[in-house]
Amino acid sequence: MQISEHFTLAELTRSQTAQRKGIGNMPTPEHVRNLELLCKEVLEPLRKLYGKPIRISSGYRSAALNKLVGGSAASHHCSGMAVDIDQGSAAENMRIFNLLKAYGTFTQLIFEFGTLENGPDWVHVSYENDDLKREILRAVKVGNKTQYLKYK
Repeated sequence: MQISEHFTLAELTRSQTAQRKGIGNMPTPEHVRNLELLCKEVLEPLRKLYGKPIRISSGYRSAALNKLVGGSAASHHCSGMAVDIDQGSAAENMRIFNLLKAYGTFTQLIFEFGTLENGPDWVHVSYENDDLKREILRAVKVGNKTQYLKYK
């Protein structure tokens, strides 16, 4: 099912973990509407700016899948309002991050791990229509815990 010009429901719900563990990962109609809005407001404009395909490494997550991967219970992934983008290199991920930071409309943008010099391991972006706070964070590991710091 095509969600927008360049994005399909299959790529926004694909999960190797769900497949491996036999976990269902089909969104409800409400979640699909959220994914459509995310595509319209964030992913399609980003694709136009970037000029080439965007690779979604994680999109919608069912509650069971989210728990299995250690996601926050309040994650926007569970409502179809977030994706993780991984273009295959920290430099390209940095380009995505900078495009979103400069031109994007979003609720939250997270520089996920990696280094400030090279770029993030992946980029998280969420879009909640009623909460477009443009919060920009950086995920870092401190011991075994992930901490989210304000991105400067």
